[in-house]
Amino acid sequence: MQNVSCPSCGAPVSFRSHASVMAVCEFCRACVLKEAGAVRDLGKMSEVLEDYSPIQVGTSGEHGGRSFTVVGRIQLRYDAAMWNEWYVLYDDGAGGWLSDASSQYVLTAEQELKDDYPAFDAMRPGGQYRFGLGPQTLADRRVATCTGGQGELPFRVGAGWQARVADFRRESQFATLDYSDGDKPLLYSGFAVTLPGLKAQLLRDDEQIKASAGRYRGRVESLLCPSCGTAIGYQPGMATNLVCPACQTRLDASTPQVQVLAKGEEAGRVQLTIPLGATARINGQELRVSGVMQRMDDEGSTWFEYLLFDAKGGLLWLVETDEGWQRSQVLDTWPTPANPVVEEVMLDKLPYRKLYGYEATVLYAAGAFNWRVAAGDKAQVVEYERGTTRLSAELTADELTWSRSTPVADDQVRTWFGKQMAAPVKPHAAAQMDGGSGSAAKFTMWLIALNLVPLLFNFGTVLFFTIIGLVLLWLPLMLTSKET
Repeated sequence: MQNVSCPSCGAPVSFRSHASVMAVCEFCRACVLKEAGAVRDLGKMSEVLEDYSPIQVGTSGEHGGRSFTVVGRIQLRYDAAMWNEWYVLYDDGAGGWLSDASSQYVLTAEQELKDDYPAFDAMRPGGQYRFGLGPQTLADRRVATCTGGQGELPFRVGAGWQARVADFRRESQFATLDYSDGDKPLLYSGFAVTLPGLKAQLLRDDEQIKASAGRYRGRVESLLCPSCGTAIGYQPGMATNLVCPACQTRLDASTPQVQVLAKGEEAGRVQLTIPLGATARINGQELRVSGVMQRMDDEGSTWFEYLLFDAKGGLLWLVETDEGWQRSQVLDTWPTPANPVVEEVMLDKLPYRKLYGYEATVLYAAGAFNWRVAAGDKAQVVEYERGTTRLSAELTADELTWSRSTPVADDQVRTWFGKQMAAPVKPHAAAQMDGGSGSAAKFTMWLIALNLVPLLFNFGTVLFFTIIGLVLLWLPLMLTSKET
């Protein structure tokens, strides 16, 4: 370990890795560049937004029989979301990166790249590419900006530094081509991981996360919609892209000063079975409804998708359709092939047959999300089926994701949420009731007419009292038919 004095404030700054070229002073935020025999101040680094990540500088773990410690991080943001890249130092002196995006983790290290690689602007999500690791499916391609950093880093970086990266997946394998320094990229490859699988230690606990999430310079920002004044319930640091449920204004809450992205129009009331902010206890974890979307396919069918999160940032989707409820989670391990143009894919050595494909359009969105969402957003969706389990691929111009859904009984969902849930909306119930009562009225009128035929030839008091009785029988049915 090398200890130096910060050239800006004089505080001690430690370099644990000989490969680290700069560190961020934890006292004054100065970027300290390590040079031969001296250190230099590169200016101030912006603070990171403390999010719901349990990882922190000092977290340790193990992978492939090698122990590591987290020594630094950069926070990166693109037009739709943000994520953390944690710089890890192995006990043997090698470095690597632990990517942390909405509770999905990937551990990578730099690898040698041959000359056979695609151009950054030529790639499209869902396409397959080869660069020495076998066929890889492009998951996303984006230009991101560094918004903050802390600890040690292996290269010079500051606020405003841009990363041009393309991420690929193949089952549990993960690879990144980093074009930040020019047309020839650096290659980082590794695997999707979990914190329990890494035997991670010195993680932040729930209370630490709740106390610090959303903090900039020691204060928590409260939030009222700047457009209409409605209070927006959200979780600072986890869901930073907000849609006001009252006026549909889109907001960015990832900076100390909330920014209005787009002013919405007054939203018509959308009846929700589960209200925003409702809580449920699922598998011992308390989850809260953070956001909700209503979407429609190209045949006019609509459904609702509820985004739930727990205190550590774990995400879960509950999908409500005419057929019932489904529980859905984004996949870390992708099926093969991952390009959703085939009739069958394999996941966990099991085949899934193609069910159908359609275009999904967002009709309504409200609450807080971990990416930017707005009414009118479109995605191409392809679904595969095996028994009651479905795999869904969603493809946009920027990203491809896979998720797995399983059915959940309505009674189970109501057990989770209890009295917070409203009665289920059945749009066809009124039509069915109307059809039933109308048919009964018509059938009764037909019986009346049939019984009147012989009486037409038998005038007298019998006819008079018969007509009175039949009218009394017929009138309630007609009134019921009109009410429904």
